Amino acid sequence: MTTETVNPVRSADPVALAEKVREKSLLVSALLAEIRKVIVGQNALVERLVVGLLADGHLLLEGVPGLAKTLAVRTLARGLDASFARIQFTPDLLPADLVGTLVFNPKTQEFVARRGPLFAHIILADEINRAPAKVQSALLEAMQERQVTLGDGTAPLPDPFLVLATQNPIEQEGTYPLPEAQVDRFLMKLKVGYPSKAEERQILERMGETTESEASATVRPVLSPGQIRELRALVRSLYADDRLKNYLVELVAATRDPKSYKLAELGDFVAYGASPRATLALLSAARAHAFLEGRGYVVPEDVKSVALDVLRHRVLLSYEAEAENVTSDQVVSRILERVEVP
Repeated sequence: MTTETVNPVRSADPVALAEKVREKSLLVSALLAEIRKVIVGQNALVERLVVGLLADGHLLLEGVPGLAKTLAVRTLARGLDASFARIQFTPDLLPADLVGTLVFNPKTQEFVARRGPLFAHIILADEINRAPAKVQSALLEAMQERQVTLGDGTAPLPDPFLVLATQNPIEQEGTYPLPEAQVDRFLMKLKVGYPSKAEERQILERMGETTESEASATVRPVLSPGQIRELRALVRSLYADDRLKNYLVELVAATRDPKSYKLAELGDFVAYGASPRATLALLSAARAHAFLEGRGYVVPEDVKSVALDVLRHRVLLSYEAEAENVTSDQVVSRILERVEVP
């Protein structure tokens, strides 16, 4: 690993940092261009995938079938010179199907570890909310600790390691809500919507005479694992003012005690607010967004841009909210409107 990877330009030198951001943003622009060779529209989804990559955070993609969630993740993986594994989550999946198992070698009279698909840089966990609790527990350890338990010991996962999970909405048949502890490990939860009519017409033109595999084959890898690690270190060094950090803390605190922020109307709707992990996630995602904007510093608009995706799955609603058809998106949006911007 190079010295530059370990110790990027320090935020104390804003001119050098800004120049470094401009230089390295060309790599990310090339990655975005490769993804958009295949994905039509869905600009927010494509941008958030790259934000998760830069911020070193797992992403949960929710939407009805057929909205190119899986295709978007596959295309991102093709744009990286890194290992990729797709795991189809089903009710009969076992933890060993993810982490691997120990196999007895009769020649050596020893057990040898046979590693599972989790030992890849990019993991596509397709329809994650169809798997049983034991499988979710195994994935939770991988996501949080960046290691898995295999036999009597633990084995580290590669760096970078990124889980991009898709799920159908909870009301779809055959799906189950994920444990709150696992959902909290996702940096962001993205809601994927339908394309516009113009975008859907473009999809017909682009995909009507070719297959998804053929379209994805045109994508070339532009980032190596070493370059990803270097970009992540650079993103972590982006400058965030003390007033902005206070703003992050105020936003998260407002999810826990809305009444203290003159949001009494939300008081009965929030059962549990976001944890300190949400504050850290907000800063990481905001820095990655600032990098995509070509800046070496974070502004409140970066925070507002990512706040809904970072907080929507971390604000747990009460029965009163369900009865009133109040969503976590509405709660977070109201907090963003009320908390004063520095």
